Amino acid sequence: MLRAALVAAPALVLAACGGSGGGADAPDTAYVARDVETLYFAAKDRLDRGQVQQAAALFDEVERQHPYSEWARRAQLMSAFSYYVARDYTSAIRAAQRFLSIHPGNKDAPYAQYLIALSYYEQISDVQRDQAITLQAKQALTEVIRRYPGSGYAADAQLKLDLVNDHLAGKEMAIGRFYQSNGKWLASTLRFREVTEDYQTTSHAAEALYRLTESYLAIGLPEEAKKSAAVLGQNYPGSEWYEKAYELMEDKAESFVG
Repeated sequence: MLRAALVAAPALVLAACGGSGGGADAPDTAYVARDVETLYFAAKDRLDRGQVQQAAALFDEVERQHPYSEWARRAQLMSAFSYYVARDYTSAIRAAQRFLSIHPGNKDAPYAQYLIALSYYEQISDVQRDQAITLQAKQALTEVIRRYPGSGYAADAQLKLDLVNDHLAGKEMAIGRFYQSNGKWLASTLRFREVTEDYQTTSHAAEALYRLTESYLAIGLPEEAKKSAAVLGQNYPGSEWYEKAYELMEDKAESFVG
């Protein structure tokens, strides 16, 4: 019965808002010509009721039927929001990008850019998977901060950017540890160095310095190991990673002297 009600709902809205041409055999509301306000508020009503996919389609139809109206501009952004709520992130990004391309200086442009960033951010997978989406989220969040630094969205974008960087650093750490476990010390060194150089403010930085110390000792570079341990001690003197690095240097570094 619920499915039947959902299927019948477009015809009911059509009969209420469409004037002549409405009826049981009429097509979906997205394809019925109506005045712009009726169409826009039909879309908003769907959104308010949680029917977000139908709302998005109707907001798209506002622009299609009335492309030069003030309502079309509003509908473009509402369409992006509706797709975002529906977790149709690809469509949300496309709609928000379209809004920005047509209205780059609009007061709602920061929000459109923020919606793009959120749509990427909410697709971030775990550190064991490909991080292409994570990199796109990083780029989009950086754009919010760069283009709209004084907006209310920039502060939240910065918080999310910090989490994204932590996520990317975690990916590098996972790969580095994998290389270590397989005795590929040079490859692991490159990964850990990237964390210490590009993600030094993340939660992984201390461990990366310790792993660098391990890797440098394993490939016979005690001086480099000492440098990594020294940086670790200077920046994270009370951490467990510094204590482990200190013990490691005590146990193994002397074997390389002379």
